[in-house]
Amino acid sequence: MQLQKILLGLVAGVSVISLGIVGYTSSQLKAEAQTPTSTTQSPTTTSTPSLQEYQSSIPYVPTPQPVVDAMLKLANVGKNDVIYDLGSGDGRIPITAAQRYGARGVGIEIDPQLVQEANRNAKTAGVSDRVQFSQQDLFQTDMSEATVVTLYLLTQNNLKLRPKLLQELKPGTRIVSHNYGMGDWKPERVEQIDGRTIYLWTVPEKIPENLRS
Repeated sequence: MQLQKILLGLVAGVSVISLGIVGYTSSQLKAEAQTPTSTTQSPTTTSTPSLQEYQSSIPYVPTPQPVVDAMLKLANVGKNDVIYDLGSGDGRIPITAAQRYGARGVGIEIDPQLVQEANRNAKTAGVSDRVQFSQQDLFQTDMSEATVVTLYLLTQNNLKLRPKLLQELKPGTRIVSHNYGMGDWKPERVEQIDGRTIYLWTVPEKIPENLRS
Protein backbone atom coordinates (compact mmCIF):
# COMPACT_ATOMS: atom_id res chain seq x y z
CA MET A 1 0.00 0.00 0.00
CA GLN A 2 2.84 2.33 0.88
CA LEU A 3 4.52 1.50 -2.41
CA GLN A 4 1.31 2.27 -4.30
CA LYS A 5 1.12 5.73 -2.68
CA ILE A 6 4.70 6.45 -3.60
CA LEU A 7 4.05 5.47 -7.23
CA LEU A 8 0.89 7.62 -7.38
CA GLY A 9 2.86 10.58 -5.98
CA LEU A 10 5.55 10.17 -8.62
CA VAL A 11 2.95 10.04 -11.42
CA ALA A 12 1.25 13.20 -10.13
CA GLY A 13 4.56 15.05 -9.90
CA VAL A 14 5.50 14.09 -13.43
CA SER A 15 2.08 15.25 -14.67
CA VAL A 16 2.45 18.64 -12.98
CA ILE A 17 5.92 19.09 -14.45
CA SER A 18 4.62 18.06 -17.88
CA LEU A 19 1.79 20.58 -17.70
CA GLY A 20 4.24 23.29 -16.73
CA ILE A 21 6.47 22.47 -19.71
CA VAL A 22 3.55 22.39 -22.10
CA GLY A 23 2.21 25.70 -20.77
CA TYR A 24 5.62 27.41 -21.08
CA THR A 25 6.18 26.07 -24.56
CA SER A 26 2.79 27.25 -25.78
CA SER A 27 3.36 30.76 -24.40
CA GLN A 28 6.84 30.85 -25.85
CA LEU A 29 5.62 29.82 -29.30
CA LYS A 30 2.84 32.41 -29.18
CA ALA A 31 5.31 35.14 -28.23
CA GLU A 32 7.71 34.10 -30.99
CA ALA A 33 4.89 34.13 -33.52
CA GLN A 34 4.05 37.71 -32.55
CA THR A 35 7.67 38.93 -32.61
CA PRO A 36 8.91 40.28 -36.00
CA THR A 37 11.74 38.32 -37.52
CA SER A 38 15.10 39.93 -38.14
CA THR A 39 14.26 40.44 -41.82
CA THR A 40 11.14 42.51 -41.06
CA GLN A 41 11.60 46.28 -40.65
CA SER A 42 9.15 48.65 -39.05
CA PRO A 43 8.15 51.73 -41.09
CA THR A 44 10.31 53.94 -38.86
CA THR A 45 13.48 51.90 -39.48
CA THR A 46 13.19 51.31 -43.22
CA SER A 47 16.43 52.43 -44.82
CA THR A 48 16.36 54.80 -47.78
CA PRO A 49 19.04 54.48 -50.49
CA SER A 50 21.40 57.41 -50.67
CA LEU A 51 21.09 59.76 -53.62
CA GLN A 52 24.40 58.47 -54.96
CA GLU A 53 23.12 54.87 -54.79
CA TYR A 54 19.93 55.95 -56.54
CA GLN A 55 21.84 57.74 -59.29
CA SER A 56 24.26 54.88 -59.83
CA SER A 57 21.34 52.44 -60.13
CA ILE A 58 19.98 54.27 -63.18
CA PRO A 59 21.20 52.51 -66.31
CA TYR A 60 23.23 54.58 -68.75
CA VAL A 61 21.37 55.12 -72.01
CA PRO A 62 23.34 57.25 -74.50
CA THR A 63 21.64 60.06 -76.39
CA PRO A 64 21.71 59.34 -80.16
CA GLN A 65 24.04 61.68 -82.03
CA PRO A 66 21.25 63.30 -84.12
CA VAL A 67 19.51 64.19 -80.85
CA VAL A 68 22.76 65.58 -79.43
CA ASP A 69 23.10 67.80 -82.50
CA ALA A 70 19.48 68.96 -82.21
CA MET A 71 19.85 69.74 -78.47
CA LEU A 72 22.90 71.93 -79.08
CA LYS A 73 21.22 73.65 -81.99
CA LEU A 74 18.07 74.28 -79.95
CA ALA A 75 20.20 75.86 -77.21
CA ASN A 76 21.89 78.07 -79.82
CA VAL A 77 25.32 77.07 -78.53
CA GLY A 78 28.26 79.30 -79.49
CA LYS A 79 31.98 79.57 -78.83
CA ASN A 80 31.47 81.67 -75.70
CA ASP A 81 29.22 79.12 -74.01
CA VAL A 82 30.05 76.80 -71.14
CA ILE A 83 28.06 73.56 -71.40
CA TYR A 84 27.32 71.54 -68.28
CA ASP A 85 26.06 68.07 -69.13
CA LEU A 86 24.48 66.42 -66.08
CA GLY A 87 24.87 62.66 -66.31
CA SER A 88 27.39 62.96 -69.11
CA GLY A 89 27.97 59.27 -69.84
CA ASP A 90 30.57 58.82 -72.58
CA GLY A 91 30.90 62.58 -72.98
CA ARG A 92 29.35 62.99 -76.41
CA ILE A 93 27.41 66.21 -75.68
CA PRO A 94 30.33 68.32 -74.30
CA ILE A 95 32.68 66.82 -76.91
CA THR A 96 30.32 67.68 -79.77
CA ALA A 97 29.83 71.21 -78.39
CA ALA A 98 33.60 71.73 -78.32
CA GLN A 99 34.20 70.21 -81.75
CA ARG A 100 31.44 71.99 -83.66
CA TYR A 101 31.01 75.26 -81.80
CA GLY A 102 34.26 75.81 -79.95
CA ALA A 103 32.40 75.87 -76.63
CA ARG A 104 33.82 74.73 -73.32
CA GLY A 105 32.24 71.67 -71.76
CA VAL A 106 31.93 70.14 -68.31
CA GLY A 107 30.54 66.66 -67.83
CA ILE A 108 29.22 65.50 -64.46
CA GLU A 109 28.93 61.73 -64.07
CA ILE A 110 28.59 59.43 -61.04
CA ASP A 111 30.10 56.34 -62.74
CA PRO A 112 33.93 56.44 -62.62
CA GLN A 113 34.28 54.09 -65.58
CA LEU A 114 32.18 56.40 -67.76
CA VAL A 115 34.27 59.37 -66.61
CA GLN A 116 37.40 57.56 -67.78
CA GLU A 117 35.76 56.66 -71.08
CA ALA A 118 34.63 60.26 -71.64
CA ASN A 119 38.14 61.59 -70.99
CA ARG A 120 39.55 59.09 -73.48
CA ASN A 121 36.94 60.14 -76.04
CA ALA A 122 37.80 63.81 -75.52
CA LYS A 123 41.48 63.07 -76.07
CA THR A 124 40.72 61.09 -79.23
CA ALA A 125 38.53 63.95 -80.51
CA GLY A 126 41.29 66.46 -79.83
CA VAL A 127 39.23 68.60 -77.44
CA SER A 128 40.60 67.58 -74.04
CA ASP A 129 41.84 71.17 -73.61
CA ARG A 130 38.24 72.46 -73.76
CA VAL A 131 36.26 69.77 -71.96
CA GLN A 132 36.58 68.08 -68.60
CA PHE A 133 34.69 65.27 -66.91
CA SER A 134 34.30 64.79 -63.18
CA GLN A 135 32.92 62.04 -60.99
CA GLN A 136 30.47 63.98 -58.87
CA ASP A 137 26.96 63.91 -57.47
CA LEU A 138 25.12 66.26 -59.80
CA PHE A 139 22.91 67.40 -56.92
CA GLN A 140 26.03 68.66 -55.12
CA THR A 141 27.77 70.23 -58.12
CA ASP A 142 28.21 73.98 -58.43
CA MET A 143 26.74 74.86 -61.84
CA SER A 144 26.87 78.64 -61.57
CA GLU A 145 29.47 78.87 -64.38
CA ALA A 146 27.17 77.25 -66.95
CA THR A 147 25.50 79.15 -69.77
CA VAL A 148 23.89 75.97 -71.14
CA VAL A 149 22.80 72.88 -69.19
CA THR A 150 21.89 69.62 -70.91
CA LEU A 151 19.96 66.77 -69.30
CA TYR A 152 18.88 63.25 -70.07
CA LEU A 153 17.42 62.30 -66.70
CA LEU A 154 14.06 61.07 -65.48
CA THR A 155 11.27 63.51 -64.70
CA GLN A 156 11.64 63.01 -60.94
CA ASN A 157 15.34 63.90 -61.21
CA ASN A 158 14.52 67.00 -63.23
CA LEU A 159 12.00 68.10 -60.60
CA LYS A 160 14.52 67.59 -57.79
CA LEU A 161 17.09 69.57 -59.75
CA ARG A 162 14.76 72.40 -60.75
CA PRO A 163 15.14 74.56 -57.60
CA LYS A 164 18.93 74.18 -57.72
CA LEU A 165 19.07 75.12 -61.39
CA LEU A 166 16.92 78.20 -60.87
CA GLN A 167 18.90 79.32 -57.82
CA GLU A 168 22.41 78.75 -59.18
CA LEU A 169 22.17 79.52 -62.88
CA LYS A 170 22.37 83.06 -64.19
CA PRO A 171 19.30 84.56 -65.91
CA GLY A 172 19.44 83.73 -69.59
CA THR A 173 21.06 80.31 -69.10
CA ARG A 174 19.49 77.75 -71.43
CA ILE A 175 18.42 74.32 -70.24
CA VAL A 176 17.77 71.53 -72.74
CA SER A 177 16.31 68.17 -71.74
CA HIS A 178 16.02 64.99 -73.77
CA ASN A 179 12.61 63.29 -73.39
CA TYR A 180 11.69 64.51 -69.89
CA GLY A 181 10.02 67.72 -68.73
CA MET A 182 10.08 69.94 -65.64
CA GLY A 183 6.56 69.56 -64.30
CA ASP A 184 4.65 72.85 -64.28
CA TRP A 185 7.64 74.79 -65.61
CA LYS A 186 6.49 74.99 -69.21
CA PRO A 187 9.20 74.84 -71.90
CA GLU A 188 9.69 77.69 -74.35
CA ARG A 189 10.15 75.31 -77.23
CA VAL A 190 9.53 71.62 -77.87
CA GLU A 191 10.95 69.79 -80.85
CA GLN A 192 10.81 66.25 -82.22
CA ILE A 193 13.84 64.50 -83.66
CA ASP A 194 13.83 60.85 -84.76
CA GLY A 195 10.88 60.09 -82.50
CA ARG A 196 12.51 61.79 -79.50
CA THR A 197 11.33 64.95 -77.75
CA ILE A 198 13.63 67.76 -76.66
CA TYR A 199 12.64 70.70 -74.45
CA LEU A 200 14.13 74.17 -74.01
CA TRP A 201 13.83 76.53 -71.02
CA THR A 202 15.60 79.79 -70.25
CA VAL A 203 16.29 80.81 -66.66
CA PRO A 204 14.17 83.93 -66.00
CA GLU A 205 15.25 87.17 -64.35
CA LYS A 206 12.62 86.65 -61.66
CA ILE A 207 11.77 83.16 -60.53
CA PRO A 208 8.00 82.56 -60.23
CA GLU A 209 6.77 81.58 -56.78
CA ASN A 210 5.54 78.16 -57.95
CA LEU A 211 9.03 77.19 -59.22
CA ARG A 212 11.00 77.95 -56.07
CA SER A 213 10.57 74.55 -54.49
